[in-house]
Amino acid sequence: MITVNIQYFAILREQRGLAHETLATPAATAAALYEELRARYGFSLPRDRVRAETCAVRADLERKPVLALEDPFRLNANGLREPT
Repeated sequence: MITVNIQYFAILREQRGLAHETLATPAATAAALYEELRARYGFSLPRDRVRAETCAVRADLERKPVLALEDPFRLNANGLREPT
């Protein structure tokens, strides 16, 4: 098991109801971790629609891996969500 700091963005933040949390997980990859979270919290996005980025600098400072999960959308100039 490893302890991971997770940051949620956009729809995942809305669905989870949190901006971040720290979890212990047996997951060996970001994809496996997302599937674990999806099963636990009922996230609606399939794994292939989620971007996961590790934040190495912050992980070094905190001595825990940091994973940022975000959906593949951004706000356009009109404030509407569109795919990236």
